[in-house]
Amino acid sequence: MTLLQRGPRSRRRTGPHPIRFRSPLRGPWLTSVFGAVLLAALPLVVITGLLDYVAYGPGQSIPGDVGWLHLPVFDWPTRPSWLFRLTQGLHVGLGLVVVPVVAAKLWSVIPKLFTWPPVRTPAQLLERASLLLLVGSILFEIVTGLLNIQYDYVFGFSFYTGHYLGAWVFIAAFVTHISLKLPTMVRSLRSRSLRAELRTPLADTRPEEPDGEIGLVPAAPAAPTMSRRGALALVGGGALFVALLTAGETVGGPLRPLALLLPRSRTPGGADAGANDFPVNRTAAAATIQPATTGPSWRLDLRGGQVAQRLDREMLLSGAGPLPLHTAQLPIACVEGWSTVQTWTGVRLRDLATLAGVANPASAFVDSLDPGPFGRATLSAGQVLDPDSLLALRVNGADLSADHGFPARVIVPALPGVHCTKWVRSIDFRAA
Repeated sequence: MTLLQRGPRSRRRTGPHPIRFRSPLRGPWLTSVFGAVLLAALPLVVITGLLDYVAYGPGQSIPGDVGWLHLPVFDWPTRPSWLFRLTQGLHVGLGLVVVPVVAAKLWSVIPKLFTWPPVRTPAQLLERASLLLLVGSILFEIVTGLLNIQYDYVFGFSFYTGHYLGAWVFIAAFVTHISLKLPTMVRSLRSRSLRAELRTPLADTRPEEPDGEIGLVPAAPAAPTMSRRGALALVGGGALFVALLTAGETVGGPLRPLALLLPRSRTPGGADAGANDFPVNRTAAAATIQPATTGPSWRLDLRGGQVAQRLDREMLLSGAGPLPLHTAQLPIACVEGWSTVQTWTGVRLRDLATLAGVANPASAFVDSLDPGPFGRATLSAGQVLDPDSLLALRVNGADLSADHGFPARVIVPALPGVHCTKWVRSIDFRAA
């Protein structure tokens, strides 16, 4: 065998074969643009998610046993009445809208995952670790969040526990990564003009300048097939499209049928729902509510004073004496992201408290015919005493349907829907 024949076979690689990433669009500037959008949006997603955890109230937050990760305890306010609708709508809606931006950001930095050697200095080790946790946790939060709003719990563990703990992993990684990369992001954003890039067509699109240690600009870039303004339009258009498919869950109206990503309320009440044609999270059948328990024999037990009170539905609907009927237009919102505003009629909880002999309760424990984990809730003093907090008997001028809590349910301004207990059988008003 000649030397000419042996030569190629004698070559040895000292590391893995480099994967070629040749897109001329990749570079610190484009990555930083996506990063700046996420830097503005993700803290809002995190904050609203943590506020929603607080909204469940002391002793009722899910998960409950989180040790030192437990947030400060305070009574969730009832005003403005749309507060939980806003926080939960932003958390789910904005969380979905940023998915295309997250995907674009991951695409822009994927060459960094294949650099060799992967770590050269302690600072790089910290950066790599934070990046691994950041990418892993945000993908975990997106996937579990999407499955939750689809009511698909294939992951086999508590969504609430996993999503909450995953959020704290993300927060730690996010703060660390921003601390390390913020100066680089600021310098990169200043390196090019956004206005100029938005005016640059495909024919004039050029790679960014070599970025040395950053390592995002390809050494041998291919010819561009899309301009940077085209890439930004693609990602921005994807985010707007997701917003269009999501916003109807919160704002309702003509956008409601377009809410394909949160399908629970596209056809919420069925053809015969009438006044009760709005979302149902847990049906009477799913809660194993027996018709016999909600029929004429149903009674509401009031406790707290010297003598317990027992009322039937006709007494509550009569509006006589100390229990006048009250009507209020209030939203109801669920952790899965949907919300709606309806007109409720019933008896004020504060009037029921007075009748029970506890005019100024410190709290109220509401118990339901539903044997499940959400068949009971504790309300704070402010939630009981709000003038629009009701034991609702009717909605939009009609009796509650079985799925919406007939014969009676709780409606409290700004309260998470899961604590607006349906099929109420007793309320225990507790003195201070």
